Formats: sequence, C-alpha cells, structure tokens
Amino acid sequence: MMLKSDCLVKAEKEPILSSFLYASVLSHDCLERALSFVLANRLEDPTLLATQLIDIFNDVMMNDVDIRRSIRLDAQAFKGRDPSCAQYSWALLYLKGYHSLQSYRIAHVLWNQGRKVLALALQSRISEVFAVDIHPAAKIGEGILLDHGTGLVIGETAVVGNWVSLMQGVTLGGTGKEHGDRHPKIGQGALLGAGATILGNITVGEGAMIAAGSLVLKHVPPHSMAVGNPAKVVGYTEKEDPSLTMKHDARRDYFEHVAGSFPDSRSNGEFYRYYL
Repeated sequence: MMLKSDCLVKAEKEPILSSFLYASVLSHDCLERALSFVLANRLEDPTLLATQLIDIFNDVMMNDVDIRRSIRLDAQAFKGRDPSCAQYSWALLYLKGYHSLQSYRIAHVLWNQGRKVLALALQSRISEVFAVDIHPAAKIGEGILLDHGTGLVIGETAVVGNWVSLMQGVTLGGTGKEHGDRHPKIGQGALLGAGATILGNITVGEGAMIAAGSLVLKHVPPHSMAVGNPAKVVGYTEKEDPSLTMKHDARRDYFEHVAGSFPDSRSNGEFYRYYL
C-alpha cells in the first residue's frame, strides 16, 4: 500500500511517468509481481522476452518464502542505509544495485532447482545490463545493500552474510585456477568499501570494515578494520556494525597506527590528505 500511494502521488506530479508507474506498480497486487515486471523489462532481449521472464520470475518469487522475505529486507537496507534512496519505490523502480541483487536471487533459486543453464543465461544478462556479475551459486544473505553496484563481482563459492553492505567495484574472487571452495566468506554486518578486492577462501569477520581500494589476501578478524595493498588490520570498529552505520571513515588513531609504519620521508600530513 505504501508503494502504491507513493506512486499515485508521483503520477500526479509527473504525468509523463503515469503510464510507467501504472504498468510497473499500480497494476500489480503485490511487491513480487511488480518486481517481476520491472526486472523482466530491464533484462529482456530478443531471445529472452519480457513476457517469458515475467512468468519465470513470478513463479520463483511467489513460491519461495525466503526470496519473498529477502526482497523486502533488501529494500529496507537500501532505504535505511543509502541517503540517496529517499523512498522504497526508488529502490524498486530506479536503483540497479537493488535490481541486480534481486535478479541474482532469482538466478540462485533456479540454480538450486537444477536449472543451471537458465541461471547462467540470467547471470550473463544481469552482467550486461547492470555491470554486476554474481555467480548464481554464490550464497548471499538478506538485508543486503549493493550501493551503486557497478563493477561488483562475486564468485561461485563466495558466501555473504546478512546485513552486509558492498560498495561499487568490490570483488570477491579467487586467487588463480584452484578448484573447489575458493572464494571469500563475508561475515554478518561487514562493510566493504569501493573497489575493495578480497581474494581466496578467506574470512572477513562479522562487523569488519574493508577500506576502499584495499587488497585483502588474509583473514580479517571480526569488528576490525583492514586497510591497504596488501591490507593490514589497523584497528577495531565500534560496537555497531559498520554496514548499518555506513561510516567509511576511521578514527584518527587508526591512521596514526598505520602512519607509524610509513617511511619518515612521508609526513603524517601527507598521509592524512591521502587517506581521509
């Protein structure tokens, strides 16, 4: 009801969008069907028709309790953590981070049903349309924020816990041609900064924070902050999970600790200008 009321107001304010809002939200009786319509029309191509995709997406979402819960908790994550997402309808209609995440969830269900070829076809199309590449076998919890999403890569055996926030350009990848369980495991409430690269079957602990641009090759303890290339633990986060606060900055004593390991020729002033 909240979504429909919001879209009715928008249709009155912007008549040019009234047909779009009616087709996307107002004509549907639940969030699942509205989301199916939106995603199908974003992902369609000459061989994957929107009408076919709508049927597939509706069948998955209407018959899977877990995904019905996740799409709502993810919407709350976008609304609660992304200051540019002022209303739930914005996530549903316009944010490709939300669209790519829900498309992955559908592909994941199909993969687990044994429909792997279709799941892989969706993965390919999701990557083309949203610039987000998540293997359908990866396991991702609920209440997830993909902020922007562009350039995000998540490998086949990666696991992402509940309430995690991932910025653009994050990679959860392998270290080479190894087989088996080869991708990172991200604990609940972690925050992965823009461009962070985490490689191998390693663990980022609950409530940990990976600074933007860091390369992580070793385990990161819970509620710690890792910075650099290669990343090193430089301190510990506050009690509240950083994924919920979305605070990417660190206390000054973190950086003083790291600055001590830099050559004397690099002044503290230069260090702070570079990292803050």
